[in-house]
Amino acid sequence: MSNVSRIVEYFESLTPESVARLGDHYAANAYFKDPFNEVNGLDGIRRVFSHMYRQVEAPRFRVTDRVADAGGAMLAWEFTFRSRGRAMLVRGATHLRFNGRGKIVYHRDYWDAAEELYAKLPLLGALMRLLRRRLAAR
Repeated sequence: MSNVSRIVEYFESLTPESVARLGDHYAANAYFKDPFNEVNGLDGIRRVFSHMYRQVEAPRFRVTDRVADAGGAMLAWEFTFRSRGRAMLVRGATHLRFNGRGKIVYHRDYWDAAEELYAKLPLLGALMRLLRRRLAAR
């Protein structure tokens, strides 16, 4: 199984318990960044994923596309979860780089927090829609 296939399978089957096995896939000094977090090392990355399970219900990643070579990959994904009983969907992409042993040394998530998350919240969403209308080219 390729590095990318192995990682996709891990992400798509991620559970609170499997977060403990991040070291099977990430190098000890791996770097992780998303719109809310920037950490170095396995402990920091574990905290990010563990925090996700405390903040939302039933989180699930589904990789919808991938482009890869021996040194890394770009993964397009959908992240579904429930928040306060409401189903949510966030679309984004992940850039991964692997070391010579096939472990992730760089993980950068790209997604638009304003469009994919804030705009779906009741009060903040109304403000985001107003700003989008005002800033849109006509």
